[in-house]
Amino acid sequence: MTATTAISSAVDSVMLKEPAQNSINRGSTPEVRATVEGVIADIRERGDAAVREYSEKFDKYAPESFLLSKDQLDEIIARVPEQTIEDIKFVQEQVRVMAQKQLESLSDFEIETMPGVFLGQKNVPIQAAGAYIPGGKYPLLASAHMTIITAKVAGVERVAACTPLIQGEVPDATVAAMYLAGADEIYLLGGIQAVAALAVGTETIKPVNMLAGPGNAFVAEAKRQLFGEVGIDLFAGPTEVLIVADEHADPFIVAVDLLSQAEHGPDSPAVLITTSEELGRKVIEHIDTILVDMPTRDYAGAAWRDWGAVHVVETLDDAYVLADEYAYEHVQILTENPREALEKMHDYGALFLGEGTCVSYGDKVIGTNHVLPTRGAARYTGGLWVGKYLRTVTYQEVTNTESSAFFGELCGRAARVERFEGHARSGDVRAAKYRGTGLSWSDHTFDS
Repeated sequence: MTATTAISSAVDSVMLKEPAQNSINRGSTPEVRATVEGVIADIRERGDAAVREYSEKFDKYAPESFLLSKDQLDEIIARVPEQTIEDIKFVQEQVRVMAQKQLESLSDFEIETMPGVFLGQKNVPIQAAGAYIPGGKYPLLASAHMTIITAKVAGVERVAACTPLIQGEVPDATVAAMYLAGADEIYLLGGIQAVAALAVGTETIKPVNMLAGPGNAFVAEAKRQLFGEVGIDLFAGPTEVLIVADEHADPFIVAVDLLSQAEHGPDSPAVLITTSEELGRKVIEHIDTILVDMPTRDYAGAAWRDWGAVHVVETLDDAYVLADEYAYEHVQILTENPREALEKMHDYGALFLGEGTCVSYGDKVIGTNHVLPTRGAARYTGGLWVGKYLRTVTYQEVTNTESSAFFGELCGRAARVERFEGHARSGDVRAAKYRGTGLSWSDHTFDS
């Protein structure tokens, strides 16, 4: 059964616009689940042959090799306008700087808790990651920056990246972004077949340890089904935006920013929470006007009709509480003192503070990662960052025999309380060897 959740709040609000839909789909449909399960099973069994058949079926593309050669990459990149290349390089440097600072915030350490007892922590990168860069209606080349650069900064040795053809054509700019980001392998391959091939491996594609990147419902379901066999960045759903605004906000900018995210798809929620009824009504008027000739109105208009909402609340504190209940992916704060939200809000994928910034900056150019939690997942996780590609591991060493004997006796007592005799005996032998005490369960002796 598909799980759905509606927002029900203890905060009183007047709704100037209610969504036509009142529940959030938090799972895949039975049809999507069955399709994905079948494709994964087939690729597991038949490898490259199955991948090629599904690529032909879904994308009308079945080359001898999906892996782009150096000559092919050079040819593709040469087709990309120089200004686009320069822009990609600039944006990628912003992402790289942010990821590097995140990496520097993580530290290895070693402490001595007793004489000769050393406990340590290391952050070790995974060895191989798969990056999925969507195609579909929009070529999301920015996802290449977010998934590939972040992995390489973390120290991932091998990054295999996939992206599909778009309406039968090679997405030149996307491939250029993947190459410039540092992908070690670039495959023209999309959909379930790409994600499954990366996860389980085929004759020509070595499996990875982690999958990252957004995608459609089939890609998201494939990641869900493969989770455990490989790691994933997060469970992704439709893009979400929520704006908190007071009477100082510009209603036209609020309207534009709501629609900027609604255009992602017809199921992308866009919500305004404001302390000003006047502003709320003006925003609705502006949206109705803008949608008339907006090139992406087919998506944006449906999203606003079905999922758009405008709440009017008494205070900004109420607005922050209500916004936390939504726990949306993107939360924009258009108030007189936007940094107040840093202290008062808790559940969000990313905050965008003040009129000078917007969600679109985060999506495309500013450097923070745009792979963020949706469908309420912001209550328990953040988005993709350099730490997702690292495993925090621990190590222990005891070099002082008296300390080892002390822990040996303690371990014996603690383990026997839990009836783990084997564990207890591992402690007993160290106490016996280092302190010369006898073993109650053996006549073995240690040389002095």
